[in-house]
Amino acid sequence: MCTKRSLQWLCFLFVAILFLGWFSLIIPGICADQNSNTPFKVGFICSGAINDCGWNYVHNQGRLYLESKMPNVKTVLAENIPESAESERVMEKMIAQDCKLIFTTSYGFLEPALRVAARHPDVIFMQVNRRSFKNLGTYFPYQYQPMYIAGTIAGRMTKTNKLGFVASRPVPIILQLINAFTMGVRSVNPKATAKVIWINSWSDPPTEAEAAKGLAESGVDVVVNIQDNQTTVLRTAESLGLYSVGCWADAHQLAPKGWLTGAYLDFGPFYVKITKSVIDHTWKTCAVTNCMQEGFTKLSLFGRAVPSEMCKQALVLEQNIKSGKFVIFKGPLKDRDGKKHLTAGQVADPKWLANIDFFVPGVDGSLPKK
Repeated sequence: MCTKRSLQWLCFLFVAILFLGWFSLIIPGICADQNSNTPFKVGFICSGAINDCGWNYVHNQGRLYLESKMPNVKTVLAENIPESAESERVMEKMIAQDCKLIFTTSYGFLEPALRVAARHPDVIFMQVNRRSFKNLGTYFPYQYQPMYIAGTIAGRMTKTNKLGFVASRPVPIILQLINAFTMGVRSVNPKATAKVIWINSWSDPPTEAEAAKGLAESGVDVVVNIQDNQTTVLRTAESLGLYSVGCWADAHQLAPKGWLTGAYLDFGPFYVKITKSVIDHTWKTCAVTNCMQEGFTKLSLFGRAVPSEMCKQALVLEQNIKSGKFVIFKGPLKDRDGKKHLTAGQVADPKWLANIDFFVPGVDGSLPKK
């Protein structure tokens, strides 16, 4: 017959067994989160090919840098993905592969990313430019700064006073580059003008080649590439004996004779920073913008055609921009029609830059009507 004390001991033993069973299941799980060899997966979705020597190439270089610096991180890459519902399917597949962080690296991925983010609140998304959401942040580097510097070199090198852009789409991030470059050109050569030809695509090699040829026929002797893929524009310019300026990546090897300089992006350290914040649960909804000061955007190598004195002047200007001594978009600033967009002393803020919708004096080209 069981005594009262015996029953108490039996109850205690039963509870202890239950507790130990729970403890053995939970504690290893906690330790696994901290020390597990199971990789943390990060997705990257690109609208173009990663061998484009341009926009998609630099994102992929950032992805590779992330893997090299964080061995326990495994990345999943999808390239040549249309900015359509197809991108939603790709994101869902990445989530099914256990990606907990996804970088959507093209302007047109926002709407699909917002829809997927709403369905998966436990997954973090980082979208290039535009607006944020609960579990979706944005990021973009201000590449207009090195493009202004490139403009000062191009403005001195041109012999016809005619420069031209082969440009993708008339969105604010592209207008920043066109305006800043042209302002740089005219700061040293007020007579120069810059013609814009819109491709209305991030990458369309046949149309890009025809655009570059058309600019040459109109008297342009400096061609600026603002397409995701730099290969076609720079090689076409080189074949026509034109000077060239690049964007997104340093692609001097594509135009060894005519290359002047350009701007390039370094996403690697940023991708590491964001990934670490997601892993340690410190990530917060953000709208990140970076400049030359943070090393996110940089001036490309100077081409062999650029005189050493011009290189020195450009490097002095670079230091003045980094130190804040010189600000590019600062008032008074009017557009080519005379409308004032910044008053005297007013400095452009991120909101202003994200909504730029005009051309500065010296730009020859059309803009879609609102």
